[in-house]
Amino acid sequence: MTETLCPECGSERTDFNKVCPACGAPPAPEHRVGESPAGVRGHDLEPYVTLRYIAKLFKVLAVLIIIMLFGEILTGLLIDGTTAVVTLLGEGTRLLVMAGLLWAGGDLALLMIDAGHDLRVARILLGRINAQMHRGEPGAGLLPEDQARGAGVGAGAGRGAGPPAAR
Repeated sequence: MTETLCPECGSERTDFNKVCPACGAPPAPEHRVGESPAGVRGHDLEPYVTLRYIAKLFKVLAVLIIIMLFGEILTGLLIDGTTAVVTLLGEGTRLLVMAGLLWAGGDLALLMIDAGHDLRVARILLGRINAQMHRGEPGAGLLPEDQARGAGVGAGAGRGAGPPAAR
């Protein structure tokens, strides 16, 4: 028996070559038999390999600039002595700012990865909630009082301060 559940929302999906009618998941020609819809799949969270490399590249460049700064200060002091201090302070400040901007760029790339993960997970979970609500499963109510009231209770349930005799 092949699995006919959408891997993103868990609803019935007859054709994996078409968009899922419940959650709008894209066609999945690479669908694997037996894959559990319960967890978030690893390949949903890891398409950000390039951003990781960019973050590492920016941080490595920031470290290289700091190393070059130390070399420049050491060389300037050895060659020109104390007369180069003012020039070295200006150059040092410029290189420190550049290294800080590169490091911040690497952190921003990592932040973009985390934000992308959050968006993907939220989309998957919303699809699952949508599918669960459309199937009418128990506990699919949006509000906590929907679960406590039950499905067959009238519209005025839960509004009063108790039974009519106690009011």
